[in-house]
Amino acid sequence: MENTRLAIGLAYFKQKNWTLFPFQEQTWNDYLDGKSGLLNAPTGSGKTFALWFPVILEYIQNNPDTWMKAKKNGIQLIWVTPLRALAQDIQKAMQEVCETIGLPWQVVVRNGDTDAKTRAAIKRRPPECLITTPETLHVLISQKDHTHLFQSLQAIVVDEWHELVGNKRGVQVQLALEYIQSICPSTFRRWAISATMGNLQAAARTLLGENLPIHIIKAAIKKQIILHSVIPEEVEKYPWHGHLGIRMLDQVIPIIEAGGSVLLFTNTRSQTEIWYQKILEVRPDWAGWIAMHHGSLDMSVRGWVENALHEGILKLVVCTSSLDLGVDFRPVDRVIQVGSPKGVSRFMQRAGRASHQPGLPSEIFFVPTNSLELIEAAALRDAIEKEELESQFPPILAYDVLIQFLVTLAVGDGFDEKPIYAVVKKCHSYKNLSEAEMSWIMDFITKGGASLGSYEDFLKVVPTEDGLYRVTNKRIAMKHRLSMGTIVSEAMIKVKFKNGAYLGTVEESFISKMKIGDRFFFTGRNLELLKVNGLTALVKLSEKKTRNVVSWMGARMSLSSRLSDKIREILELYNQGIILSDEILHAAPILDLQNRLSIVPDRETFLIESHQSNQGYHVFFYPFEGRAIHELMSALIAYRISVSYPVTFSMAMNDYGFELLCDSAVNVEEILEEDIFTLKNLREDILLCVNETEMTRRKFREIASIAGLVFQGYPGKPASFKHVQANSSLLFQVFEQYDPDNLLLKQAHGEVIDQQMEEDKMIHALQKINRQQIIVKHPVQFTPFSFPIMVDRLSRTSISSESIEDRIAKIQAQFQMD
Repeated sequence: MENTRLAIGLAYFKQKNWTLFPFQEQTWNDYLDGKSGLLNAPTGSGKTFALWFPVILEYIQNNPDTWMKAKKNGIQLIWVTPLRALAQDIQKAMQEVCETIGLPWQVVVRNGDTDAKTRAAIKRRPPECLITTPETLHVLISQKDHTHLFQSLQAIVVDEWHELVGNKRGVQVQLALEYIQSICPSTFRRWAISATMGNLQAAARTLLGENLPIHIIKAAIKKQIILHSVIPEEVEKYPWHGHLGIRMLDQVIPIIEAGGSVLLFTNTRSQTEIWYQKILEVRPDWAGWIAMHHGSLDMSVRGWVENALHEGILKLVVCTSSLDLGVDFRPVDRVIQVGSPKGVSRFMQRAGRASHQPGLPSEIFFVPTNSLELIEAAALRDAIEKEELESQFPPILAYDVLIQFLVTLAVGDGFDEKPIYAVVKKCHSYKNLSEAEMSWIMDFITKGGASLGSYEDFLKVVPTEDGLYRVTNKRIAMKHRLSMGTIVSEAMIKVKFKNGAYLGTVEESFISKMKIGDRFFFTGRNLELLKVNGLTALVKLSEKKTRNVVSWMGARMSLSSRLSDKIREILELYNQGIILSDEILHAAPILDLQNRLSIVPDRETFLIESHQSNQGYHVFFYPFEGRAIHELMSALIAYRISVSYPVTFSMAMNDYGFELLCDSAVNVEEILEEDIFTLKNLREDILLCVNETEMTRRKFREIASIAGLVFQGYPGKPASFKHVQANSSLLFQVFEQYDPDNLLLKQAHGEVIDQQMEEDKMIHALQKINRQQIIVKHPVQFTPFSFPIMVDRLSRTSISSESIEDRIAKIQAQFQMD
């Protein structure tokens, strides 16, 4: 029986000389048995065919005599992918299966780039398989008579679930799944595909909602990842952020040469631009064989790079995370990672791009940007071997996404309040949505809530004679369709040549600091700024070279909790005299010096170093919790000290610790008696030590955009950033003054606490410190652990005619290095 219903799939695999993995066969059978679930399997193991084939096999099973005849079947499967770039390659693979087995199905891509002719054709004669994005899935729901479009639907498959589950795009998917489930046949199933994630049970619950049983298929395939650390020729005992990086180029070039095709990942778009520039300077003969890929480049340029990768034209692509998921291309021979990726899952995702085939190991070369990153390489190796990955958790009670969704339904066929409340409650993110909150949201979208009732633009939804809520104003409906989605970006400036050729986008804040005639390096070119016209910067090529590389805000990633714990473990083993990896062997001189001057902290100890220099009085703390937590913790500790002592601090931090610097002596032992790490009054103290109002105001701008309160503009005529900012600020003030119980205001405060302030992580970090033995050391000079934190502050705050490299070299020369 089993083999009979799988026969055509087995024959296809045999024809291709492929082996059907047990997880694929189980997925086929479970799907055919009517189950929904989450498939977890490594990158490149055949996940797509695990969920494409059972849809085909079921159709053949239900139409044994007519399946080879062309019919109007309607949509059988919607395949949701978070990246548009992935869609074309999936479409080709799926269509090839149909053509090979003689199934006259159409597989069509529908996203924001789809032209009007194709959109009309999809509506007129829907394909059997539609590949789309979370945003476009909601666009389909906003269409009139969309229930007719979905009535034949058998399943939705969500690809790359680990990229969606932890953000508002994932909440969008949850709402769409529950709604479509409510209007589809009882046979409708939902599946998701995930490669790397630590909390599969929670991810499955988020996908399947509150009613369906959790079902997970985990592939028994361990993807072997071979990690090669590129050891610096000289491991400096006083490392600092980024000082290696490009200095390692001579060691990186032979690695590129030895590979047929290579991806070189950096962590930021700025680093990508720099590495591309430097590699071409060293190897100008590679022009035409080397390309660059990051999220701010023009989409047509990225598309060309992806296609050239797929066809094997390029030798090397220097890229950011824009290529670490979703872009399906011929597997490269090897991957190079420059700098610590700060997370185990991210590193594994990137490694998986090499030898993207079942059974073959992936080879990745780790290039440290400072010597301490060798410890992170060792931590990555250990975490990969033990399969200890990061977890992702969904946003809870995202009122802005729910408001957008209800207006989307109202723009389409309309909705009935009670049934839709029941549908929303089935979503994991809204399981605790109260009737009072739903009632507030209905009042807000129909009457503008307590403060916006006088403005027609906010009275979007109206009850109609048939008892349904609808958007009847065509202008409001059009504006809503143009604004749908949950991705809210910073204000971007388009960069163009005088002839109109488009290069990409840079942040407004970068261009605003420049004068006409200034030069900058972008898209692999030296450019000169000619004119800024609204949201467009006109440039020309410059023959003069510049060091001014485009930078983007929020570029630095923070160390994940998982990797932080692994680093502590490795330091603990070092303290026990156990060195398990080559990386720690080479990093040992740094750790030895740290031990001589102070101590190497581990899981049982919390180190504080107090040191005086000609810059002032330094106190260094080492929680090892990542830059984001250290930024908040440094402000908290500085505030708590200042309550008892009249003192002003400068702060600096990295992923290992943070520094408080002041101009008067600080008695650390006396300060510790004040219980500065207490959890008592934590939230109150945090709100006092940071500009929570300004952070909330910025967060509200994003929420207001998603909820449709601020219109971002028409295609080709986006609203200026100042206009959006002014409108959201005005709404913020109105709500604070006249509607303090506004749920969107409550959400903004909550997201600042939970996301930007990461309150839960902060509580966990302080609990950990309170369990540890606090050790205070007074080293005679900067230690290897404190030095990079001090340099970070120096490079951000100093104004000097000397380069930062020269200044640091002078400081290093003062130290006793042996």
